Amino acid sequence: MWKILPAALMAACLASGAMASDCQPSEWGADDQIGAANRITPERTRAAAQLVKQGASHPLGIVITPGMPAYPPRFTQLQVLQPEHPHSDSSSAFGWVASANDDLVQMWLGTGPQLDGLGHLGEAGEFYNCNRGVEFSKTTGLTKLDISQVPPLVARGVLIDMAKHFGVEHLGPGQPFNRNEVAAAMEEQGVTIGEGDVVLFHTGWTDAMLEADPATWGATIPGIDNDAARFLAEFKPVAVGADTWGLGAVPPKPGDKVFYDHAILLKENGIYILETMNTGRLAEEGVTEFMFVLGQARLKGAVQMIINPVAMW
Repeated sequence: MWKILPAALMAACLASGAMASDCQPSEWGADDQIGAANRITPERTRAAAQLVKQGASHPLGIVITPGMPAYPPRFTQLQVLQPEHPHSDSSSAFGWVASANDDLVQMWLGTGPQLDGLGHLGEAGEFYNCNRGVEFSKTTGLTKLDISQVPPLVARGVLIDMAKHFGVEHLGPGQPFNRNEVAAAMEEQGVTIGEGDVVLFHTGWTDAMLEADPATWGATIPGIDNDAARFLAEFKPVAVGADTWGLGAVPPKPGDKVFYDHAILLKENGIYILETMNTGRLAEEGVTEFMFVLGQARLKGAVQMIINPVAMW
């Protein structure tokens, strides 16, 4: 298990921020549990399908390797077994020579490429749509805001290449970028964000660092600052993600709160977060607009889910 964050930073992550203000119900009503997924409409889905011109497709989930770095205490372990079907030439209970493999996985669902659900992170005990964590967070699973309720996310996807904007192969450790830099990159690259879109950032961090220097890859990341999260929320996307394991810069820039982009997007706006996305090919080929398709495993009560969305263009 890799040691990821310094103890002081972990303490800062767990410490409560400012007390939540008086909560106002979501624009979709006090009983809503899917947030920005309400922005997926038949009209927007049909428009997204029109973006497939070449018939090209690309997996946005990176390969998950047992033992890979993860935010502590998360881990992934895999065992392959042959229960009652050993690799032999003897007859099995089936009456024929069956050889089979099965697998058993032990892991935290917030490892590798993942979808952060609305029950993942709140502030001062309060989560999306004024839900109190003590009321729905059970050891046997969430009773509200769980990942099984998220409908298929079929949307227009856009890529904002921040490495290209800064003229580098990859951004540096902890390098933040703000709303003005995001807006400038969008203008340079001809990227627009519409309501109901999925927004992905390419920083080059995972492509450059995961295999070459996994300890550094897991200890720090470039990413948006707190105000950039507010800027992105103004466009009313369905989800915002990046090719890093946390979206926001870690450690945060002076004056920012670590991981507070999660509170802004998830809690305040019901916007999903996509982490450790595989954006390198899109950046290399200059793909800035594509059809995004995600149908995550619908595990009842789960907070997060490992995912492999598909980009098509």
